[in-house]
Parts: sequence; C-alpha cells; structure tokens
Amino acid sequence: MSDTPDRNRIRSAVNRKGRLAELRIRRLPVTFTSDIRRVITRFFDPGGETRVRNVIERVVGLDEEQVDRLLKDVFLRFRDRHGDIPAVLNENYRKAMAMIGQADDLTPNQGLLVGAYLTAEYSIESAALFNPSIVAHHNQRNLPAGAVRFIMSLRATGEGHVSSIVFRTGVIGSDHTIQIDPCRRLSRPGRTVPDNQYEKALFLRKLKDIGVYERVANLVLDCLDDSFTSSQLDQAVIDARASASEKLEIEEALQDIRWLARSNYQLELARDAEASEVVIFPQTSNESHGIEDLRMVRFVDDDGTVTYYGTCTAFDGYHVLPQLIETRDFLKIGVHTINGASARNKGMALFPRRVGGHYMMCSRIDGENLYIMVSDIVHFWETAELLQVPRSPWEFVQIGNCGSPLETPEGWLLLTHGVGPMRTYCIGAMLLDLNDPQKVIGCLGEPLIKPNEKERDGYVPNVAYTCGAMIHNGQLYLPFATSDMITRFATVSIDSLLNRLIG
Repeated sequence: MSDTPDRNRIRSAVNRKGRLAELRIRRLPVTFTSDIRRVITRFFDPGGETRVRNVIERVVGLDEEQVDRLLKDVFLRFRDRHGDIPAVLNENYRKAMAMIGQADDLTPNQGLLVGAYLTAEYSIESAALFNPSIVAHHNQRNLPAGAVRFIMSLRATGEGHVSSIVFRTGVIGSDHTIQIDPCRRLSRPGRTVPDNQYEKALFLRKLKDIGVYERVANLVLDCLDDSFTSSQLDQAVIDARASASEKLEIEEALQDIRWLARSNYQLELARDAEASEVVIFPQTSNESHGIEDLRMVRFVDDDGTVTYYGTCTAFDGYHVLPQLIETRDFLKIGVHTINGASARNKGMALFPRRVGGHYMMCSRIDGENLYIMVSDIVHFWETAELLQVPRSPWEFVQIGNCGSPLETPEGWLLLTHGVGPMRTYCIGAMLLDLNDPQKVIGCLGEPLIKPNEKERDGYVPNVAYTCGAMIHNGQLYLPFATSDMITRFATVSIDSLLNRLIG
C-alpha cells in the first residue's frame, strides 16, 4: 500500500523527533452513575391465569367506596412518578382481561384498580449504568462557537440483571469541558407497534436464515402480496394451520414465523419526550433477559441522509440475537433483527458511511478475533473476512471492537478491547486504510486505557470498556465503563494517537 503525502508528513515528523511523542490520556472529572429513582412500569403476572382471575374477583367484591379510596391512594402515590398513570393501569387491566379471555364488564374504576394490582415498577438502573456509546446529537442548534451537543447511550441493569438501553445528553465546549444535561427522573419506555409493512422477499430470506422449513414458509406467504402487514400475516398463519393435514409437524415452523415478525417492531414516544427519558426496554421473548451493549453510529448515506443506527444483542437466557436499532429523531425507533450467515455472536459495529458503495461492519463472529463484513443490505450479512487476531499479551484471550470506526484523514480509527490475564479488559486502538479497511496500518502495542486501582472494583472487576467514542476539536472523547458499574470520560489528542499508530 502506497503512503499518502499526509502519512509521509507525519512519519517524517516522528522521525525528526527521534522518538514517538508521549501518548497522554486525561481522565476527566465527569461520571455517570445509576439513579435508583428512575423507574418504569411493567405488567405484573402474579402466577398465571388462575391467580389473575382471583385478583379480579377480589376487586369486584369491594364496594364502590373502597374501590374509589384505594384508587385515589394509588394516584396520589404514583402520579408524579409516571407520565400518565391512568393510561398505564388501563392498559394492564385490558392485558389481563385478554389473558384470561374474560369480557370487559367492570366499571372504569374497578378496571383501573385491577390494573394497579397487576402493575409493578421496575428500577431500570438499580444495579449498574455502564458500556457507553457517544455520537453527535441530531440537534445542534443554539450552541456557542466550537461546541457540539452529544447523545450517549448506556446499558442500564436492574433487578434480575435485565439490561435496557438509556440515554444521556450534554455539550462538549470549545475549551474541551463537558457539561452534562440534567437527567429527568421520568422514564418513557415507548409504545410498541409492529412493523407496518413486511416485504415478502426479505421476510422469506429471514425465514430461511433462521431455518424455517421452506414448504411451511411458502404455505403461509404464498397467499400474501409482495408487501403485507402484521395482521395479514397473522391471518395467513391461522389459515395455514387450519388447512394443514399434519398440524403438529408444522406448528413449530408457524411459531417461528410469528416470532420473527414480533422480533421486528417500532417504538413510538411522545413528541415532547427528552432523550434522557427514553428507555429501550425488552419487549419480545428473545429480549427477555436483556438488550445489551448498543454501539451507536451517526450514519451518513451517499445522498446525505442521516440515520442513527445502533447494533446490539438481545438475550433470552440461552441465545444471543444480533439486532439493529434505527432512528432519525429518537422519538420513533425501529428494532430489527440482523440476519445472514455472519450475523453471529456479539460486538458488531457499523461503519459511519458506505465504503466503496457498500455497508461495512466490524464484528467478532467467533468470539475471539476481529472481522470485517461487507453487505449491500444493512440487515443482511453473509460473509466475513478475518481482520486481526490477538497479538499482544493484554489481548491473548480475545480481541473485539469498542464501537464504530471513526474517520480521520489518516484512516479509520478503530477502538478495540482486549482480554488478558485475570480476565482484565483493556481498551486499545488500531488504524485501518480508508479505502480498504481490511488493510491494517497500525496497532497500539499497549492499552490506551486499562483499569487503574480506583476502577478495578465493581460488579465485574478489572474491566475498562466502551461501545463508542467521538472526535471533536482535535480530541478523542472516550466515555468508558469501569468494572460494569459506572461510566467515566477520558480524552486524548488525535494527532498524538495517529502518530503512535502510524509510527
């Protein structure tokens, strides 16, 4: 690979000095810690249909005065903790009635009180707040010269070690100071709606990818148009079940078809919701044990369109499912499966633009090594080429990315993580060729960040980890989690880091 003039210039500067400039990492006095007061509501199933019926019967047995008094107390205690508590109670009441197949014949207040008994609060950050990712905010209005507003995603963990995704915002000033916006206590998990339309060709491709029998897939989809809705798919599944002669043999495939449809959905939030109120909480069975480690990227397409993508993993207690989150305003958020032969394991990170006309992704499909993937469809990834294997002692166990590559004039700056002795996680860096990211220009021989003595203790000891950084005013701003407990900030000069990687 031939050197560019800029690369030669930097190398010459390094050679004139006779040594590499010192790489100074500055930890900032900025931390993000969990807030146990931040709660959302969840449907509370006390133990199946029989117990739900028992709760309803006990409420119905109360007189009107008792119902009104109990409901008034619920409103008084919880109205300031949630945006619209009556709507929450009503939704959970209706979910309970649908669960037991009973007609909606209670009075409005009885229904709300039933909903209160079948609703529970969940503290989304009670255990930890960690694994951050940061990008430039979609709203850059009314800022001082040289400043940039950012949005940061974090993995929040609560009761039962269930993970969700939350957000924070702030401003990086021209003087490199960081101002964090106040985080509102109110949390809004959003209203879940199925995808409005499914494209038959893509849906069939996804069904093939998860191993659904082609005969059953065709039995369901042959009666649908090239584009169909979730309700039309549900009806097609019902019709296929009714017409099949071997019902038991096709039932698993039919369930897989409905599972795939439910795994692709939209979250809609109130128009006045602030980013710090947004919670992406598990919605489907494949997310039941959490949504983990969102790697955000501000993706600019060839036509200038900006979309915020985020790769993450859904976990059901047994299997890891790669997912892609996409939004333009953080008020309507799409959640879709990532498919294809190479859509495996954790740690996928999308490049911030197409390279050579193609989408590109950095991944760790085998759990040990770094790969580069190329695709023409952002939801499908079929092939992967090995990029890097563990080489330094601090990464002998495994190497992976720490978020999406960052574009610089010298190449793609890719932050990495390595696992070394005593399962110590450190953050490193490597530089990839701009036009051919499968070519490695240079790698740090030592970690960029490793947990110091004050950062070693926590939920998972000896860990420094990030899911994405950003560049501003010649500095790399790197939020990182310490021992899966809290999140800190560090900065380093981009020039000095590139010098080290190229030299």
